[in-house]
Amino acid sequence: MRLWSNVRGFCATIWSSRMSSTAASNRRLEGKVAIVTASTDGIGFGIARQLVRDGAKVMISSRKQDRVSSAVSELENEERGCEVKGVVCHVAKPQHRKNLIEETLQRFGGIDILVSNAAVNPTFGPLLQTPEEAWDKIFDVNVKSAFLLAKDVIPLMEKRGGGSVVFISSIAGYQPMQGLGAYSISKTALLGLTKVLAIECAQMGVRVNCVAPGIIKTRFSEAIWKNEALMKNTLNQIPISRLGVADDIGGAVSFLSSDQASYITGETLVIAGGLQSRL
Repeated sequence: MRLWSNVRGFCATIWSSRMSSTAASNRRLEGKVAIVTASTDGIGFGIARQLVRDGAKVMISSRKQDRVSSAVSELENEERGCEVKGVVCHVAKPQHRKNLIEETLQRFGGIDILVSNAAVNPTFGPLLQTPEEAWDKIFDVNVKSAFLLAKDVIPLMEKRGGGSVVFISSIAGYQPMQGLGAYSISKTALLGLTKVLAIECAQMGVRVNCVAPGIIKTRFSEAIWKNEALMKNTLNQIPISRLGVADDIGGAVSFLSSDQASYITGETLVIAGGLQSRL
């Protein structure tokens, strides 16, 4: 009887330890403050939702106030007691970036995580037919603003003892997509930006990583999944045989932003269902 009692006690201890570990991992961002750009729908919203679930205080942003308000309300309804705020931010505008940072500091007292997700693609067709204004817009939003926002936030992270920056690139950064030449090039640039900043910021306690999603079922990719023939052809190229969803990206970003990834910097994690990803 004593042996059985001891066995039961041992099992109870192990179970309790596992449950505690699981609970801790589910709140792995407890006390952290995160900014997520372009986060009122699609991949950005999925990332913001996961960071909130994992315990972070999150500042979401978008170019339109109605979308910001709607997204904040949705997150508050989904995750009772969460700390989430929102602000209008067009990342290509210096004053908007400044306001995003200042609002986050005022609301939450610091910044530990920056997820740069904002991107545009105002043109479609052969690269040599890309209008100069479209090229400038793509690189202003997709690359330049990502760098400038990181440039302003990283010193603030250093003062807090460190932090994490995650750039959202794309599988198009590895395998250019037909008709999306300039967009693809901008996403390749983020791979290089990640490498350089990771080296320069390591001694500041700031890790810099990148996530390259494959084809995720969002408004951005609806031209694919709303076309039956195109969708079938696309799925034939994806070994896992499905499109990704925003939650597939949120979990990866949360991990890279957490202490569980404390020895990871300068890396790009491809989340594309098995699509090839070699430059």
